[in-house]
Amino acid sequence: MTDIEKVILQTRKIESLLRLQYHAEGKSLDELITSCEERLPHDVIDKLRYVAMTYDKVVHEDEFQPELGRQFLSVCHDCEKELTPRSGRFIWRVAISLMALITVMAIAFYYAHWDELTKHIIVKP
Repeated sequence: MTDIEKVILQTRKIESLLRLQYHAEGKSLDELITSCEERLPHDVIDKLRYVAMTYDKVVHEDEFQPELGRQFLSVCHDCEKELTPRSGRFIWRVAISLMALITVMAIAFYYAHWDELTKHIIVKP
């Protein structure tokens, strides 16, 4: 995958996050940012404007610089992380931690009471 394809894919991810999480409306990334600017975290707006400007340069100008692409991908990753709802990640962490705790407790219970449980599980002829 070329750097230009990566830039386009990352920009599409950000656009879909803006549409889904912030109910943004518009065709271009600039229009999406403007339509939901008051609902966005303030520290991400400048990064999103940078992403929109760089995306336009990459797509519409012939002189693409790979260094610019790497920096762009880094900023896109930061924006994507900030735009992703934190509660979802928090809930998944809690759920996985809870399941791990229950599993460990079950293993400890079976280990401690295995002799008594085998009498009821294994039937001897």
